[in-house]
Amino acid sequence: MAESTEADWVSRFADDVIAESERRAPGKPVVVASGLSPSGPIHLGNLREVMTPHLVADEIRRRGHEVRHLISWDDYDRYRKVPAGVPGIDDSWAEHIGKPLTSVPAPAGSPYPNWAEHFKARMAGALTELGVEYDGISQTAQYTAGAYREQVLHAVRHRAEIDAILDQYRTKKDPAKAGKGGAKQSQKPVDAAELEAAEGSGAAAEDDGSGSGVGYFPYKPYCARCGKDLTTVTAYDDETTELTYTCACGHGETVRLEEFDRGKLVWKVDWPMRWAYEGVIFEPSGVDHSSPGSSFQVGGQIVGPIFGGKQPIGPMYAFVGISGMAKMSSSKGGVPVPADALRIMEPQILRWLYARRRPNQSFKIAFDQEIQRLYDEWDALERKVAEGTALPADLAAHGRAARTAAGELPRTPRPLPYRTLASVADITAGAEAQTLRILSELDPERPIGSLDEVRPRLDRAEAWITTQVPAEQRTVVRAEPDTARLAALGADELAGLKLLTDGLDAHWSLDGLTTLVYAVPKVLAGLEPDAKPTPELKVAQRSFFALLYELLVGRDTGPRLPTLLLAVGADRVRTLLGAGA
Repeated sequence: MAESTEADWVSRFADDVIAESERRAPGKPVVVASGLSPSGPIHLGNLREVMTPHLVADEIRRRGHEVRHLISWDDYDRYRKVPAGVPGIDDSWAEHIGKPLTSVPAPAGSPYPNWAEHFKARMAGALTELGVEYDGISQTAQYTAGAYREQVLHAVRHRAEIDAILDQYRTKKDPAKAGKGGAKQSQKPVDAAELEAAEGSGAAAEDDGSGSGVGYFPYKPYCARCGKDLTTVTAYDDETTELTYTCACGHGETVRLEEFDRGKLVWKVDWPMRWAYEGVIFEPSGVDHSSPGSSFQVGGQIVGPIFGGKQPIGPMYAFVGISGMAKMSSSKGGVPVPADALRIMEPQILRWLYARRRPNQSFKIAFDQEIQRLYDEWDALERKVAEGTALPADLAAHGRAARTAAGELPRTPRPLPYRTLASVADITAGAEAQTLRILSELDPERPIGSLDEVRPRLDRAEAWITTQVPAEQRTVVRAEPDTARLAALGADELAGLKLLTDGLDAHWSLDGLTTLVYAVPKVLAGLEPDAKPTPELKVAQRSFFALLYELLVGRDTGPRLPTLLLAVGADRVRTLLGAGA
């Protein structure tokens, strides 16, 4: 697909990554990486941490190269605070602050053994649905199994050199604040909740190993008694590796670091250690990690001199905003997670949002009415792709959304307009027989024979209606005619309703009813049904539409009228409009 990628950011990064991998490790698999902290719900901003390298890795696979996409689950990070808005927890979880995430109980009622596994599971399920192929690495498993023992001992032996590197940045502006400030100025995140969520990945604000009882020390033990990292290293012997620590809980002990696996390197040392250990060629980072003096920048100064590795190619990715967030109680501070988005949109659409924007471009994911426009854009792109008229960058983004190197993602066989499906779901409240009847009448020449033909898009539209549209905005068709309003109709209104009801049978399809409802005001004005609209005619059409909505659903707005008429049925429409059965 070379002809479709000439203006495509993914292809350009893939070129760079392949070339860099050949320089560093010729003949070996290309390694890209992501890091996710399951400190709470892993939101749609964090998903960019995965989708950016995934899209690059997938392009590399398409070109025939072997590639590994590592996802480090940072589940050995400390539990920092009790997040807001998470069901099944209360203030009592504060007693676990300072423990590894894998040592914190899961929210009440969870089937998972600990806090980290609870939040990893939902993200892992979403990644499977999105077609993301990856190798997951638990940092708890790595550290407690001693996988990094030599790297830990090496970092401790070279702690003076690490301290000197870090000291170059300590007098500068606090990197965590710099990262957040930069985000506020340049990316305009949606709200404070999103910034707070960004910190959860965060290691940008974690201590760098300063302040131990033996000067700088890049390793933090977890206490044997309370399980927390409220520890201070008070003595260390380089020859024997004997390490003595005390804890705020009152406990203290001496251990041999060459045998001890209950602790971890501080973040600003841990991250570059992993780059070298795994041979990472490409790993993006958010603005909280990428500002001057923060984790990615400092790690680049540590990885070579200390660990003999190289910093990955690491683009900064911008914030992902949210448009509308009704009923997002499952998410931290109201910020939805990928599984929430996948309830209301197909995987291809969510992939497309990440594929069509360069990493440094911010964008929004729609949970409100904008999702209908988004689907209209996607359907228009699908038509252009089928016709061969899509621009190269659009064609590339479409291909990355619709399929991976492993093949096509499952798709809806008959992708009817999302807004039509949402309107039908709204009117029928999910009743399958009525839904099938309406959908089969949309196009009488190609009737829908089974709802399976319009799934999973139908399911997503139904979920959007039930979870994101407030009850007061749902459509409820009148049970009985509004006799008072019908009695007060003027002559022109009566004439318009008669033209409509008389034409129902001859126009009973989506396209036919669209023609009919727009033609009635034209005919009343003495014009031909296909006359071009004028400003005066548009006013008359709006008044006629408002009258129909009032008589059918008791409001002056509602779903698109052709869809509403099909949903209500011809006989009931006649009854509610005063024309009898």
